[in-house]
Amino acid sequence: MKFTLNWLKDHLDTDASLEVIVEKLSLIGLEVEGVENKAEELKAFKTARVVEAIQHPNADRLRVCQVQTAEGTSQVVCGAPNARTGMVGVFAPVGSYVPGIDLLLKPGKLRGEESNGMLVSEREMGLSDEHDGIIDLPDDTEIGVPLAEILGLDDPIIEIAITPNRGDCLGVRGVARDLAAAGLGKLKPLQTEKHAGTFTSPISWKIDAEVADKVPYVAGRYFKGLKNGPSPKWMQDRLRAIGNRPISALVDITNYVSFDLGRPLHVFDADKLSGDLTMRNGRDGEEFLALDEETYQLADGMVVIGDDAAVQGIGGVMGGMNSGCGDTTSNMFLEVALFDPVSVAVTGRKTGINSDARYRFERSVDPVSADWGVDVATRMVLDLCGGEVSNLTSAGEIPSAKRLIELRPERVAQLCGVAIAQEKQIEILTKLGFEVAEKGAVLSVAVPSWRSDVEMEACLVEEVLRIHGYENIPELEMSRDHYLPQGVLTLAQRRVSNARTALCWRGLDEAVTFSFVSRAQADLFGSVPDCLRVANPISTDLDTMRPSILPTLLAAAAKNTDRGYGDNALFEVGPQYQDDTAKGQLEMASGLRSGKAAERHWENTPRPVDLFDAKGDALAALSAAGAPVDNLQVFTTAPAYYHPGRSGALGLGPTNVLAYFGELHPRVLEAMDIKGPVVAFEVFLEKIPQPKVKKGESSNIKPALVLSAFQPVERDFAFLVDDTVEAGRLLRAVVGADKNLISNAVLFDIYTGKGVEEGKKSLAVTVTLQPKERTLTDEEIDAVSQKVLAQAMKATGAVLRS
Repeated sequence: MKFTLNWLKDHLDTDASLEVIVEKLSLIGLEVEGVENKAEELKAFKTARVVEAIQHPNADRLRVCQVQTAEGTSQVVCGAPNARTGMVGVFAPVGSYVPGIDLLLKPGKLRGEESNGMLVSEREMGLSDEHDGIIDLPDDTEIGVPLAEILGLDDPIIEIAITPNRGDCLGVRGVARDLAAAGLGKLKPLQTEKHAGTFTSPISWKIDAEVADKVPYVAGRYFKGLKNGPSPKWMQDRLRAIGNRPISALVDITNYVSFDLGRPLHVFDADKLSGDLTMRNGRDGEEFLALDEETYQLADGMVVIGDDAAVQGIGGVMGGMNSGCGDTTSNMFLEVALFDPVSVAVTGRKTGINSDARYRFERSVDPVSADWGVDVATRMVLDLCGGEVSNLTSAGEIPSAKRLIELRPERVAQLCGVAIAQEKQIEILTKLGFEVAEKGAVLSVAVPSWRSDVEMEACLVEEVLRIHGYENIPELEMSRDHYLPQGVLTLAQRRVSNARTALCWRGLDEAVTFSFVSRAQADLFGSVPDCLRVANPISTDLDTMRPSILPTLLAAAAKNTDRGYGDNALFEVGPQYQDDTAKGQLEMASGLRSGKAAERHWENTPRPVDLFDAKGDALAALSAAGAPVDNLQVFTTAPAYYHPGRSGALGLGPTNVLAYFGELHPRVLEAMDIKGPVVAFEVFLEKIPQPKVKKGESSNIKPALVLSAFQPVERDFAFLVDDTVEAGRLLRAVVGADKNLISNAVLFDIYTGKGVEEGKKSLAVTVTLQPKERTLTDEEIDAVSQKVLAQAMKATGAVLRS
């Protein structure tokens, strides 16, 4: 959205400078994308008179000119054919930058004659491609006037970004209203006085019933005896400034009102119409020649404007070439309509037409503007083109836009953290055009017709805070008394989401399967109580609530394998059932892998999936869900549907199992008709312990991230232990030797054979020491190493291998 500073001041009575206005626009949510100030760029270039122009003594095509400026007289050597004595041109002094030719002027000599400055052409100024001669101004032009002022370029151009909800600011008046509410002046009244017609319009508006929901209202007037010609210079200057090409007075009026007031209009040459105009549905196969001189294929469902002969416009998008106004237009018919935003958007996308009218209708136009828009257009047409105007002709009704919303003043502080007095809130809303009535402790707010985006109390809070100023929100220290608002998701919901995300990152595809299985499949995964049998199943093979998610995932993997996709990696987060009580429904994160662990590749030979893939998946889901994975123990107590020698359980003790993992039993795979190996995991999300939080805090608040600035130290140990000792026991013992300094312990080698006695094995462990306060000395590192050795021997009988 572009406009000039003086254009803005047509609606806003203000003494604020350009810099203040630009800053305030961004602060109230109308982000300024750029400001173009030609007056500043061209301030060095001013009008000057050539008091003498004589032939250059050493060059046939050059003249030596004496140029009178407001500061004195300068000699300029000029090669322009139109340079002559007495003319008024534009002088560029020494030291100025000429933008059109990228030149910084310096004093010099041309063919032996001094030249100080330059008489410039339009191309040299970057204003046009005209370069046949220097700028030649009328003889009565005053000397010393800035070029920007002469050309009407002394009005800075402001460009702002408009969010899709602020259709009211697609007119300069809407921008002025926001600035006035923000304290930068006073909004001037809009002139919408009625103008009585002198005759009945020979053309009427009609709306077909089938499009009444898409075009609720349309109005117009017939103008006769008018004279179309160029629009006034002030209007042309403003349209050019915003990148709009002036065409004629009638067309320029429609464009000007659209940008000035956000009210799209359209004008038809009445002598080119046949009968009345009707808003109707387009028909498949109809063709339409638009004002952009392109022919478009119309389709059923597009709103079009047609007379008795043909389509004359696409509703809310673009008018037609065959009925457009030109220099010879003497009778004109005006259109001021309301169109449904969705209908306009759909039609615009189908045709590919991007117009200023479409842009505004898609973002919602003030419905009341269909009333005063007629009066504004009537006044401008009569002022600029003369003629007579008919009485109003219309069809449909303007829909009521009145909405009442209750605002509790204290909600501003509750939602935004800043206290604003009730009187100030009323003042802001009133200046924005809202009507406010106090009803006890509540404000009853009537939303103005141009603010279709304001739908609820939170919208009003946003308006108050926006105009009050986000920069005025006080800074608060984060203490126990000032916590951030609580998260929307509960701890259980966040666990589900985090586990799902972690499994996706592990390369598994999420599946959504039925919670029902066949009785035979259910029995493969343990004894199922009769309470889980479905009394009225939707299918005979879906007659039991699943005791595990795995049978439904296996069925999906079997179907994939039958279709040639044997390498499966599937997971599901959902319920499984133990009984028909509330506690019998468990939230699980379960998954499986089958076939190869990776795709075929020239660099590596793909390996079959194994239980460690499933263990890694289970640990990833547990970690993401907040389980203390460093404290987990591995047990061999997996259910019977897992392979007895290739499975395990993860838990915080034998009675607190959080997950199962491993290969599935061959008997299960045979019954499900799928080839192995298949590895699976099941994570009990609801059994994960609640995080420990301090009193008054929330589990939704993440603990502070503590990082050390000191370099970690690694030490390797090779322990001899009995071959019955689990590596996990040794690792937990090592980490527990000094919890303040030891941050991690990793097993990197297992060895049996020569040099290790029968019944023993060597476990090699890397221990990471992470100092937090200072760099460790050798003595401190040795002391920790001794603690590691002592703790390992105490917990597992391990000794250091020599």
